[in-house]
Amino acid sequence: MDFQLSPEEADFRARLRGWLEATLPLRDRPPRDAAERVALSRQWQRKLFEGGWAGVSWPLTYGGMGADTIHQLIFNEECTRAGAPDSLNLSVALGLVGPTLIHCGTEAQRERFLPRILCADHIWCQGFSEPNAGSDLAAVNMRGDVRAGGIVVNGQKIWTSFAQHSDWCILVVRSNQNLARHKGLTFLLVDMKSVGITIRPLVEITGEAWFNEVFFDDVLVPLDNVVGEIDRGWDVVMTTLMHERGGAAPHARLRQEQRRIEELACDRGRSSDPTVRQCLAQLATEVKIAELTAYRNASAIVRTGQPGPEGSMLKLLWSELEQRIMDAAFAVLGESAVLLGGDPRAEADGVWAHDLLWTRAASIYAGTSEIQRNIIAQRVLGLPR
Repeated sequence: MDFQLSPEEADFRARLRGWLEATLPLRDRPPRDAAERVALSRQWQRKLFEGGWAGVSWPLTYGGMGADTIHQLIFNEECTRAGAPDSLNLSVALGLVGPTLIHCGTEAQRERFLPRILCADHIWCQGFSEPNAGSDLAAVNMRGDVRAGGIVVNGQKIWTSFAQHSDWCILVVRSNQNLARHKGLTFLLVDMKSVGITIRPLVEITGEAWFNEVFFDDVLVPLDNVVGEIDRGWDVVMTTLMHERGGAAPHARLRQEQRRIEELACDRGRSSDPTVRQCLAQLATEVKIAELTAYRNASAIVRTGQPGPEGSMLKLLWSELEQRIMDAAFAVLGESAVLLGGDPRAEADGVWAHDLLWTRAASIYAGTSEIQRNIIAQRVLGLPR
């Protein structure tokens, strides 16, 4: 493939960079307070919408820019470079819910939900994982009993990011107990203010509580909120998961972290240490490989129109590289880096310790490294199950 951007793509990058420089407030780090972070994220998404930058790869028909995955990748790179706020809607609503409704939803569902996603009126969460159905999503057991007035949902979901801040949830339930595994599942759109929903935040190793347990007790979901067909939800799930791993561009953030460590090594007088230099060179090489893999993945989507197993290769690469980058930071910084914020001896008020703890989750969320290796083995290398 040609790694040089076309004139149109280069112009897109330049226009976006100019807009970001004129629009973004200066901020060193995202706020740690959850409520403040959510409010900032919603505010930023609305600015993107008002500036015409929301839904880069969504079709024009549904309020997007009608651009391809390469443009979405450029967009993600530039927002990371500029230090744009996190967007709670970017990963779930814009990246998963929107494309799923565009491909599998009814026209009424698109008209109802897509505009509110673009302007951040609605924040979404993803109700897939259960205590006994994480990476093995086909083992979902949450009941969805089909009745005349809708589907009555009972059961528990877990690891539901941002559930306590979300307005809506994409939910997978087992609607037919007589059909096993991938069969008998139904894909629902659930109002998080529905009677019978209880949310219990889970405090993570970082001290934050983004994850949640969510309990559903006789929650009634209208039939109009079924995506696809009843008992045929696995097809919709696959569409969602392909988009989850399809358009990622983590290399821009990894490059920032890699360069921060290079600066630390220089500041601490470690840049002449042969072992440190070899480590930094290895990280720089791997970050470049992640960048090329991201463009390879995006190019495959542009060619075929569908995300493929290349997304698993990218996810496996960046998640484990993120952990190696943090390990390298601690090798340069030493013992002060393990101290948490509030300790006067902590490095950068505990930022490095927080980030190290957070990266432990990278090889678990969005599909574990073991699952990604299985996908690569079977779908890329053609190995047997």
